[in-house]
Amino acid sequence: MDSNVPRLPLRNFFAGIAEYAFETRLGVADPPLIDYLVELLTRFVRSDAVYGVRDLQGRRLGMLADLLIEAESRVGDARRQVHRHIGDFTLFWAGVYPEALARLRSQGRGAHVRGDHFVDYCEHGKRSYRIASQIPTEQKNAEAENEVLERISDDFELCVYGLGEIRREWERREPGDKWRLVVVV
Repeated sequence: MDSNVPRLPLRNFFAGIAEYAFETRLGVADPPLIDYLVELLTRFVRSDAVYGVRDLQGRRLGMLADLLIEAESRVGDARRQVHRHIGDFTLFWAGVYPEALARLRSQGRGAHVRGDHFVDYCEHGKRSYRIASQIPTEQKNAEAENEVLERISDDFELCVYGLGEIRREWERREPGDKWRLVVVV
């Protein structure tokens, strides 16, 4: 954990908004699911987590098409982790910053972006969470995490909507509030 990131206060900020969005606004009382989404938001505040998967040459992979290829080239827990990251990556962008997807797809940043233009983020996110949930692992609490990953796969669109509600709520905060999030895309 990087000591420069105020993890606990930021996590508490996200937890309060996530609980409000999911439990009060959407009627979804699922603490393990909400906790997973809070951890996702807390991790993805840092761009090195959003773009944390690297290929064998050490290059960061930021295009969904490249991540999908990388996931299929790995085995075991490494494959599970990349599929889980694909799920997190697609859920984050589709839920929190959907406008960035259109911008990234339309910008001429090379052939990989043109390839992503035809990729359905939600379908690949759902599929990747499902795959990750089915790959055996020796990790602590793997069974509980697999259940959450499977639920996210089943309710991906609800999670996307819920993350959008979380963003709308943090944007409603007054300028003097303690936390103002600025993410550079």
